[in-house]
Amino acid sequence: KPVVLHLGPFFLEKGKKARHELTIPNYVGSVRTMVVASDKGAYGIAEKTTPVRKALMVLPTLPRVLSPGEELLLPISVFVMENKVKEATITVEEVNNFVTFSNTSQILKFPQIGDKSTNFSMKIKNVQGVAKFKITAKGGGETTVEEIEVQIRNPNPYITNILSENIEASKNWSKTFLPVGMNGTNKAILEISTLPAINLTSRLQYLVQYPHGCLEQLTSAVFPQLFLNKLLKLEEDRKKEIAQNVTAAIDKLRSFQTDAGGFSYWRGDQQANYWGTNYAGHFLLEARKLGYTMPPNILDRFLKYQQKVAQKWDGSLENAGWSIESHELTQAYRLYTLALAKQPELGAMNRLREQKKIGTAARWRLAAAYLLAGKTEIAQDLVKNLSTSVTPYTEMSYSYGSDIRDEAMILETQTMLGNRKAAGEILQQIAPKLASETWYSTQTVAYSLLAIGKFVGDAKLDAKSSCNYQLGGGQTTELTFTNPVVLIDVPVETNNIRKINVKNTGNGMLFARLVLTGQPLVGDQTSASRNLSMDISFKTLKGEKLDPTSLPQSKDFMAEVTVYNAGSKGIDYKEMALTQIFPSGWEIHNARMNNVQGAANSSIPTYQDIRDDRVSTYFNLPKGGKQTYRVQLNAAYVGKYYLPTTVCEAMYDNTIHAHSPGKWVSVTGK
Repeated sequence: KPVVLHLGPFFLEKGKKARHELTIPNYVGSVRTMVVASDKGAYGIAEKTTPVRKALMVLPTLPRVLSPGEELLLPISVFVMENKVKEATITVEEVNNFVTFSNTSQILKFPQIGDKSTNFSMKIKNVQGVAKFKITAKGGGETTVEEIEVQIRNPNPYITNILSENIEASKNWSKTFLPVGMNGTNKAILEISTLPAINLTSRLQYLVQYPHGCLEQLTSAVFPQLFLNKLLKLEEDRKKEIAQNVTAAIDKLRSFQTDAGGFSYWRGDQQANYWGTNYAGHFLLEARKLGYTMPPNILDRFLKYQQKVAQKWDGSLENAGWSIESHELTQAYRLYTLALAKQPELGAMNRLREQKKIGTAARWRLAAAYLLAGKTEIAQDLVKNLSTSVTPYTEMSYSYGSDIRDEAMILETQTMLGNRKAAGEILQQIAPKLASETWYSTQTVAYSLLAIGKFVGDAKLDAKSSCNYQLGGGQTTELTFTNPVVLIDVPVETNNIRKINVKNTGNGMLFARLVLTGQPLVGDQTSASRNLSMDISFKTLKGEKLDPTSLPQSKDFMAEVTVYNAGSKGIDYKEMALTQIFPSGWEIHNARMNNVQGAANSSIPTYQDIRDDRVSTYFNLPKGGKQTYRVQLNAAYVGKYYLPTTVCEAMYDNTIHAHSPGKWVSVTGK
């Protein structure tokens, strides 16, 4: 383990000596000790390199991550530094019982000082968690111990199965079910609601588990959680969890803020994203209202940026690809955030209102801004006899919008205006869409949930709503509704068939859903594509194709992915995401840190995230265009590993996607 220790400062009197002792972690090699002294502007230094060794030492190595079901060798190097050690007994164990070893002890002979290597064959059980390996060497009266912690993670995406029923008064709903996914990943939640079903559990899980970390998705994961207490009763543990999630998101947003005060779509970019800035700033303002502490100046800088952009806005399309509707809605949303912060930009609001034909969604959002600014009559006049429905559309970039997202914003405005009947009618339009298993973007889902949370607010419920439920053969639990939605954890410790029973003991309709989630042991074994072509190949560093299912240890090679937009939709593709998760026994060579030959001539992405076991690449793909991305790899550890599915998709349009099947691969000894 690396050794970096700091002591002091100390005061040493003239002519005196001092002795300091340091305890360093388990370490093999040498350390350099450096001393710096100062006195009245004079400085001096001294340093010395000291070898660190014991008579007997061990050095095991493992991949950075492991996966369930994998088989591999645990290589261990044993060092003998003194003649008294003639043999060493090496034992291995995994303290959490996540691993099965073919043998747990070996004896190595050392006729002289030196080092030897050995391997222990092991198989990962079908579990996930942190494996804690303990390697012990004994010999010649010496004992040394080395410990390694490795994350066992399931790389396959979560799958969801939903069982639902509308339960009339005095009726029962009984259902047997089988948990989905691997033990330890599977969950079951019973959701009972007095509202029209909105698939709350599944939609929230989708937002939290979404794997990409741009500004919009970071905000979408936490924004609805601000209003979750309006929809359901939260236990103390859940309240603390939500507070931690919101606080962490607020802290992360600092790294997205540009020098000008706006927020970039990707962390570290200095180009502010207009819609993302509105959305993230809106979240921060709502969080502050609820008592969350803001980092210094983050809101002041945001509001100054908003004021500057709002004042400059003149209705002209400054970016190719923007629709006039999105352009106007973005300005209206910007003005809404300023009004929410009690800094309304009335001049810009009036200029937007005077536009010849402002779109429906923008008009509703502008009305909300006037309402917050205290101009109720203008707000009401803006939306008088105005439609609450939006022509269906899906936007891949710019405002990341959809007709459902815009209707959710209208629902929010109707709630602010106090038009609960009209707002309820919009809710009746949105709820069935959320209740379905239809895919919707993170932007659409998040804004719909937060608008519904605001609508429900502190509205009184029908006291006659009640039910009882029974899990398995357990006791019956009585339930009276104090919030519109109740979530009940259903135990699924094993994959055995289980049963639930719900009886509606009230007078009104209840909406019940059983949401089953889990990660399968093996990922998707099929190939599929829609409106996108994707070709995946593995090559030597000279560009010759090779078969990745069996590679010799230490082999350098590269994964090459080419994606092509043939123009079947007739549009440029925006915000594309390519996700490559690699087997545990393969190591990624980071092209940004090393002079990586295999990554040469790759297309330049908008953003790329390189982790221990995966590379996520984000880019735009023009009509008729193609992009090629290469990742250099090394077959580092002997064993059998799972290569998960490679996926390329448009993050805001699921009609554009392609994926390749996962498969088992092996790394063989030299």
